[in-house]
Amino acid sequence: MRTFIHEVLNSLHSKNENISKLTFVLPSKRAGVFLKNEIPNVIKETIFSPEIISIEEFTSDLSQLKPISNTELLFEFYSVYIKLTPVADQDNFESFSKWAQLIVQDFNEIDRYLIPQKEIFNYLSAIQDINHWSLQKEKTEFVKKYLAFWNKLLEYYTHFTDRLIENNIGYQGLIYREAVNNVETYIQSNPDKKLIFLGFNALNTAEETIIQELLQKGLAQIYWDIEKTFFENTIHDAGLFTRNYKENWTYFKKNSFNWISNNYPEEKNISVYGVPKNIGQAKHIGSILNTITSTSNNLSKTAIVLGDENLLLPILNSLPPAIDALNITMGLPLNSVPMASLFEKLFYLHKDGNKTYYYKDVIGILTHQNISPLFEINNRSQITEIVETIQKNNLVYLTLDQLKELSKPFGNIIDILFRSWENSAETALKQVQVLILKIKDYLDIEKTQHLLSLEYLYKFNELFNELTRLHSKYPYLKSTNTLFEVYKNLLSTETLDFKGEPLKGLQVMGMLESRVLDFDTVIISSVNEGILPSGKSNNSFIPFDVKLQYHLPTYKEKDAVYSYHFYRLIQRAKNIHILYNTEADILNGGEKSRFITQLELEGIHKISHKMVLPNISLSNTELNQIKKNDKILNRIKEIADKGFSPSSLINYIRNPIDFYNQKILKIGEFDEVEETVAANTLGNVIHNTLDDLYTPYIGEFITSEIVSDMKTLIDSRVSHHFKEFFKEGDITKGKNLIVFEIAKRYLNNFLEMEIADLKQGNEIKILGIESENRVSIKVEGLDFPIYLTGKVDRVDQYNGLTRIIDYKTGKVEQNQVEVIDWEDLTTDYKKYGKSFQVLCYAYTMFQDEKVSLPLEAGVISFKNLSSGFLKFAKKESAYDRNKITLISEDILESFEIELKKLIVEICNPNVNFIEKEIE
Repeated sequence: MRTFIHEVLNSLHSKNENISKLTFVLPSKRAGVFLKNEIPNVIKETIFSPEIISIEEFTSDLSQLKPISNTELLFEFYSVYIKLTPVADQDNFESFSKWAQLIVQDFNEIDRYLIPQKEIFNYLSAIQDINHWSLQKEKTEFVKKYLAFWNKLLEYYTHFTDRLIENNIGYQGLIYREAVNNVETYIQSNPDKKLIFLGFNALNTAEETIIQELLQKGLAQIYWDIEKTFFENTIHDAGLFTRNYKENWTYFKKNSFNWISNNYPEEKNISVYGVPKNIGQAKHIGSILNTITSTSNNLSKTAIVLGDENLLLPILNSLPPAIDALNITMGLPLNSVPMASLFEKLFYLHKDGNKTYYYKDVIGILTHQNISPLFEINNRSQITEIVETIQKNNLVYLTLDQLKELSKPFGNIIDILFRSWENSAETALKQVQVLILKIKDYLDIEKTQHLLSLEYLYKFNELFNELTRLHSKYPYLKSTNTLFEVYKNLLSTETLDFKGEPLKGLQVMGMLESRVLDFDTVIISSVNEGILPSGKSNNSFIPFDVKLQYHLPTYKEKDAVYSYHFYRLIQRAKNIHILYNTEADILNGGEKSRFITQLELEGIHKISHKMVLPNISLSNTELNQIKKNDKILNRIKEIADKGFSPSSLINYIRNPIDFYNQKILKIGEFDEVEETVAANTLGNVIHNTLDDLYTPYIGEFITSEIVSDMKTLIDSRVSHHFKEFFKEGDITKGKNLIVFEIAKRYLNNFLEMEIADLKQGNEIKILGIESENRVSIKVEGLDFPIYLTGKVDRVDQYNGLTRIIDYKTGKVEQNQVEVIDWEDLTTDYKKYGKSFQVLCYAYTMFQDEKVSLPLEAGVISFKNLSSGFLKFAKKESAYDRNKITLISEDILESFEIELKKLIVEICNPNVNFIEKEIE
């Protein structure tokens, strides 16, 4: 394949041009590397290298202005803004930066396209006046300020550009406008200069003016790279700009148009792949490369072009091992490296100048991979202990002193991380730079293991040094929020550059980096609508119709730019692989690009279209099974000797694997900070409060007066128990306050129900509160001691009949404490778990001779108090109205049979713990 660069050099050589004395102007610096490499393939003798520069370098030299960063432009613009805007109407820098970026972009476009400034700004001001309330006789203050802003745009622009030119700096558009102003001087100063412009497509008006002037004066030649197929098709966007130049430039009326090639119709292997998700695309690119490397080890003429540059890391992680040489043109965005999250967390923590910190923010910083090692003693991080202390004590909000107390002897690091930034940008910058040095000291200890982390840290050090420089030069960074906005602006433009041999191995690049370059094999990713092309966007204050009026680029021209780049990539390639994301996405859509459809409709090339799905091997997921070995059986005997509780037995009924994890392996639930009061905490508070209230009256009949007195104690006892369970959690506001009030309301309602019951003439005698029981039971076939345990919330006599009561803070219905078939008790925990529990209590207390039969057992549900005491009942069928609510020996004997069967199953060495599918 003869590349465009080779063809241009060959043409110049055939015209006996002295290559050494030429100056090549290219769209990008990268193209210059390939141009320099191609010269020896055309010129066989030894020569001096020609001057090779990018268009930005050329215009900067022509204008005598140096480009500055977008962030510094905002500071310069703000200096002008506060000088020209009345103090009462001024935005702070944070607010200003959010709209000023669009204004600067519009200034840039106006200058690049050489629009008369006064004319367009007056036009915009008039439009706003017409659109907004101009017919109103009396305008409000807001309207006056709004229109005053638009009237001031020309003044802002004039003072802003004057200030930049005075300091010999500028944004791209201003540099281009000044370059146009200086082009005549350049021509007079360089009469023997010979410039070669090559590979350009979409030129702005300034570029057009400069190049045409140089062409007319005989100082330049221009080589276009356009295909006949696109050029001659008047509706093909890829040739939109070059057709216009050929038709409208005076130079081409008398001079040849170099040049129109005809490579596109040549035979090509074009494969289109629909792949779900970005990671799927990255993995499939790895598969394509695997196929290529298996047939050829030379990948120097192969390029991966990323439509979406966020795919860089996934693709690098998907490259086959056989690829030993790689050149990456684009940089890795600094905001995607792990260290970026640390500084973002710090800004978020300190953004309001608070001196108390939310525990999740604290833990997020302490457990960060760059912070955790700073808390090591003898190669063991102490972070786990700190986090556990925060969780156990429900420390939802922490102060610096608390953190220092928790983190001894690491007070110095805690001070660096959590000492208040006092809403001061200067304080923030100083503390961050101290932290960077602290992290560096740790990474330097074993430098060879942390080279990449040190590289990240170095880039962040540079970034914060730049912020410090800007802060010292411009006095506008007043608060940490403003600093954070500027930090995010800088971070979004910073990249980590890869080092590689630019002309060797596989090339990985973005779409713009591919300009002027040609490859045999091209792999293009993310060819979706919204990416290639990018679609409609309106990041501008200039309305669409005004852009049309002044020939400023709109989405139509931007689509044509993408069209040219896409087709130029494939016009000389032999093997083309195009991938698009098939999955619908809220932002980018799941639609393949119109470019793919256009390729298919052209009918020039045969295109294979495949849908690529990940390889998924369907396997029958088997439920987990644990065989009972000697150790497990010995552990079961220990549990039996200590006593099976109703809750542990119900846990086994629900899922034997849960029983195994909690009782055999002793794996407890993860202890988290109760940010809001958990259900179990609410239950414990209510149970313990009722225990406090009723315990003094065990063995006594209670009266409505006694219960009324209990109500006066609710507030203090509930507060006491919340503090006991909720530790240092705050119950004075938010959801916690609501739950606190709910607990008091539940107890009040319960006691009111009790008073109403007593006033109706019912007698209640308290027999026991939180009654603990432990009884031995004999099970046939088991030769070791087995006990049942249980703590009963309340036992009383109601009009002489014993009741066993279990309190439930959740909602329970009557049908949840009723049984039809005894066998169901140990199979369906959802329906019969509560029946099983109250029968366990009744059975244990009867065996322990604490109660006599008959009796009643049941539940009082605090979310269903209106139903009163929900008694256990035995029914013959679902429609049986003659329920048996009195628990007799027959009832307990029937229950005992099912209970022993369950215990035998748990203790049986031949019955595995088998996981249940829980719905």
